[in-house]
Formats: sequence, C-alpha cells, structure tokens
Amino acid sequence: MSPTMEWVWLIIVGAIVGALGRLFHPGRDPMGWIVTILVGIGSLLIAGAIFNGFWRFVVGVIVAVILVALVGRFMGTRGQPATAP
Repeated sequence: MSPTMEWVWLIIVGAIVGALGRLFHPGRDPMGWIVTILVGIGSLLIAGAIFNGFWRFVVGVIVAVILVALVGRFMGTRGQPATAP
C-alpha cells in the first residue's frame, strides 16, 4: 500500500475510532459528533506515526478515549464557553 493511501485509511479508521472513544467514555459529553470524530482522526494519526499494525488501532482507541475526556472537560457545556473553576 502506498504511503498516501495509508494516511487516507488512517483518517477513515480514525472516524470510527472517534466514535469508539465516545462510546467508551461514560457520562454526558458536551462535544458534538463532529468534534469527537475529529479527535478520533487526530488520535489515530498520532498512533499511526508511532505504531504499526494492530497496535496502531489499540493505541488510537486509548488515545481517543483520553482526548475525548480532556476535550470534553475543557469545552464546557454546549452553547456556553468553558470557564475555570
């Protein structure tokens, strides 16, 4: 597979990983689905730059869960800006 096609697959699978990250992160989440999918794409691109094969997917899901939790925490509630405690 060419390197360009590999990155295209990382983006497509990243969208799925973002959805999995949201499923594995319990509780109310102030992010929309688009932001969650973008977080998944970013997490799989990060994992794809470091790992190969099956571990790329596993690490991508773990990073997505962590990023969904962090981004959701700092985004605040929908329609309102996040505020410091």
